[in-house]
Amino acid sequence: MLDALRYGIIGSGMMGQEHIRNIALLPGAKVTAISDPHAHMREAAASLAVEAKTFSDHRQLLDSGLADVLVIASPNHTHAAILADALCGEWPIMLEKPLATTLADSARIAAMARGRKAPVWVAMEYRYMPAVARLIELAHSGAAGPIRLVSIREHRYPFLNKVGHWNRFARLSGGTLVEKCCHFFDLMRLVLRDEAVRVFASGAADVNHRDESYGGETPDIIDNALVVVDFAGGARAMLELCMFAEGSYFQEEIAAIGDAAKLEAKVPGPGRFLPEGEERQGEFIVSPRATKTPVREITHVDPGVLSAGDHHGSTYFQHLRFIGIVRNGGEPEVTVEDGLRAVEIGLAAEQSVKSGQPVQVGA
Repeated sequence: MLDALRYGIIGSGMMGQEHIRNIALLPGAKVTAISDPHAHMREAAASLAVEAKTFSDHRQLLDSGLADVLVIASPNHTHAAILADALCGEWPIMLEKPLATTLADSARIAAMARGRKAPVWVAMEYRYMPAVARLIELAHSGAAGPIRLVSIREHRYPFLNKVGHWNRFARLSGGTLVEKCCHFFDLMRLVLRDEAVRVFASGAADVNHRDESYGGETPDIIDNALVVVDFAGGARAMLELCMFAEGSYFQEEIAAIGDAAKLEAKVPGPGRFLPEGEERQGEFIVSPRATKTPVREITHVDPGVLSAGDHHGSTYFQHLRFIGIVRNGGEPEVTVEDGLRAVEIGLAAEQSVKSGQPVQVGA
């Protein structure tokens, strides 16, 4: 590989452009190729990477010889087809979540990636938010004792407008509990270091997108839900999602509770959506049962890193870890198996919402 790693970006919408801005912060890396079927998305991305050549089809980019590394950030329903082409090559790949929109496609991708020499890293940005990373670190250190309960609350703004309105329909996105929440099911597994066995969810489409219609079709994605996940070792986790809560001071509030302490990570939403228009800092709190005296940390993130994306610096921190294994070898921290399990839990939650019944997973 060249000294300056050449990145090819497949899919240049909001997340593709966030990846471009963050790659620009990496030493020894540059974006040299961009593909997207939509001209205005290609043009917007090219304005961020002026040396990059643009293509209307991902296969043209793969054939160009201009990329050492691929970042796939195309719409969810395109992942399976694009990966069928990309996995045949020798590129290290960072794939935006979710792995795919169906369990069959996710399993097929995982099978194709097994044994592959070049790494495939599923982009789960929430792992790398500084406050969340601290929670994971202390949970795994045993500081809280065995973790018995994980609680995740996300109160946020509605889905943004995307090209073709693909995120309004479950058949294209996988559904809200896959598209939005595979991050959180991944965190549950990671914190507990265990596998889910049962999912029970209640949710509905109560507020958002009710007055929208695309080609005569009304969006079918839910905008609020409660999801309970039981794990093999006896711990349980819960997700509380509300996507019409724009005024929340913290967008994500995550707690991991053991028999010795409670660990909390609090993460604000993107500054551009906040009333003051400025980035807030996250917080991490340890509440020991023995002393009953919480210890609070402010998790400061460099303003330049914060301004490069909407995920509180985590896209940059994730890219640092990814480029490290690309250059020096090693295994992805977020594997295709992780991606597969997160999709499995999300799809089970979507099924449970529809049926009103618990759904077994991991059999």
